[in-house]
Formats: sequence, structure tokens, C-alpha cells
Amino acid sequence: MSGVIESQENQDLRAAVAALGARHGRAFDRPALWAEAAKLGYLGVNLPAEHGGGGRGMAELSIVLEELGAAGCPLLMMVVSPAICGTVIARFGTEEQKRTWLPGLADGTLTMAFGITEPDAGSNSHRITTTARRDGDDWILNGRKVFVSGVDIADATLIVGRTEDARTGRLKPCLFIVPRDTPGFGRSLIDMELHAAEKQFELVLDEVRLPAASLVGDEDAGLLQLFAGLNPERIMTAAFAIGMGRYALARAVEYATTRQVWKQPIGGHQAIAHPLAQAHIELELARLMMQKAAALYDAGDDAGAGEAANMAKYAAAEACVKAVDQAVHTLGGNGLTREYGLAALITAARVARIAPVSREMILNYVSHQTLGLPKSY
Repeated sequence: MSGVIESQENQDLRAAVAALGARHGRAFDRPALWAEAAKLGYLGVNLPAEHGGGGRGMAELSIVLEELGAAGCPLLMMVVSPAICGTVIARFGTEEQKRTWLPGLADGTLTMAFGITEPDAGSNSHRITTTARRDGDDWILNGRKVFVSGVDIADATLIVGRTEDARTGRLKPCLFIVPRDTPGFGRSLIDMELHAAEKQFELVLDEVRLPAASLVGDEDAGLLQLFAGLNPERIMTAAFAIGMGRYALARAVEYATTRQVWKQPIGGHQAIAHPLAQAHIELELARLMMQKAAALYDAGDDAGAGEAANMAKYAAAEACVKAVDQAVHTLGGNGLTREYGLAALITAARVARIAPVSREMILNYVSHQTLGLPKSY
């Protein structure tokens, strides 16, 4: 890859993470890989050096997740713990919050989940009903969250709630760190068809009492803080999708190169070769947009990064779904067997189209934010 797009240092990081992924492979042990990636400094590469991180940015963290995914061993909690929660705390947290959480998030000894989606809000974060009210120096949280990844293995969850503005009576977003064992903080497993190491949960917050120090940043700057975490989430979801697509494509290419039914390997037939070539092109294009989004975010251009991160997530999800579908099709019946491990990716690939924001909401964003068309909702 040209140094114009990626520095030699980042190319070396990509090669090193690829080697780590190759050692673990598809049958990886998640805790073991998490621990080794952390020990090597990969999990916290984006977090501040003064708090135990690598002092780099989303460009580097996205490389880590993409390459692990391409090796068949993606760590989904990387999207949440260092990318969303670590970024928000590093940018807006108090010194105490930074000292408490960032070193552990960087070295993998602490993990944090992220709760924003609600049963009745869906894509409309303006309808979030989880509320926070003051009670002396404390905060009391009440509400529900759904599709929260990894709450059972996380030490705390960064919860998006709302406070009431005394001047206008309107609800404003705010973020709270809720430790896992806090009284009133309940969780129940959601029965998913998707089989993944990271389980999905519904959360119930019933009169959850938190000290003032649990509020992240300024309660008046909640929206800014929230979007500071959502742009990395989109960039990392793109990395997750691109890695998965690359993994599927590599398995298909390997099969098409060796599988012989007629006089030559099936990869010699254009009906097999061309769709795989198209899948490769689309994954490469998606990666370019992801790199642009990461570069803009790391440069401090939140607005530019927002547009690019949405586009990258859209492009990566579409490319991933097509790559997985074509890979399964290339293997025929073998593509549906457990031996080759591709069929499970059909469901997993859909995740990137749906979460953390649907492709339709991204098209809405591009329609009115980028193109200036009238808003439809």
C-alpha cells in the first residue's frame, strides 16, 4: 500500500496485527486474544500516552480491528470500549475519570460497554427517555436500553441519558458511567439468532443512584460529547465490516484457486472471477473512505469526520455483505458447511448494515447534510 495513503509506521502496524491474527485464526479464544492484543499495545493505541495508551488515533485503532477481522478473529468490543468510551472519556472526562478508566481500557484489564439504543427510540436518539434527575449531589437514573453489547463482561457501561433543562424544560443528552454492580442496574440476555462471543442485552435502570463524579464532562455539552463517540463508532464498524469482507473473500479466492471441476480451477471462469474482483474493488474503496474519516477525526475535524464516517460505514457494510454473499456462493454447498466457516458470516455481515445506524439513516444524513435536500423527518 502506498505511503501516501498510509505511513510506513502504520503499514508496519498492519503487518504486525495481521501476524497476531494469523496466530489465533478463526477458532480464536476471545479473552486470550484480547489479553495479547492489549499486552502488545494494540487495544489502547488511540488513547492518550499519559494515561497508558499509544497516543495515536482512530487511523491506527481501525487498522487493528480490520486486520484481526481479516484473520477471522475480530474483537467487537474494540468498537465500544477503546473507540467510543475511551474516546469520550479522554476528550471530556474529568482528571479522576481519566486516571480511573483510561489505563485499564488501554491495557485491556478494564472494559466498558455503551448504552444508547432504546426499545421505543430506535434510530431517533432525540426520543431517548432514560432520564437523570438530581438528588442532592447524586444523580438518579431511570430507563431502558436494548442491544447493548458485552454488558456481562464489561466493568461499567457508558449510559446515554437526558437531563431536564431548568430554563426551557427540554431534555438534554448527557453521559454517565454506571459500574456493573450498581444497585438497580439490571440486565437480561436478548435471544439472538446471531452467534457471537459478545452477547446482546436489555438493560433496566430502576432508580439507579450515582455520585456526581459519574457524569462525564459538562451536562450542557452532552450532544457534542455524544457525537465525539459516535464518529469513532462508525469508523470502527467500517473496519469491522471491511475485515470480515476481506476474510470471506480470501477464503473464496483460496477455494476458487484450488477447486477443479472441469479442466481448470473454477477461479479461471469469469463468472467466478469477476464477482470476486468486484468484491475486492468495493472493499478497497470502502477502506479509502474509512481512512479519510479516520484522518479527519484525528485532525480534529468533527464535522468533516461525521460525513466521511457515515459514508465509510455505509460503503463498508454494503461491500461486506456482497463479499460474504459471493464467497458463500463461490463455495457452493461447501459455503454452508461449518468446516469452512462462511455461512455464519451471512448473519454477521448484516449487522454492519443495521448497526450502529441503518443505511437509510445514513442516506437521510447525506441527503440533507451533504446535498442540502429538504429533511424528510
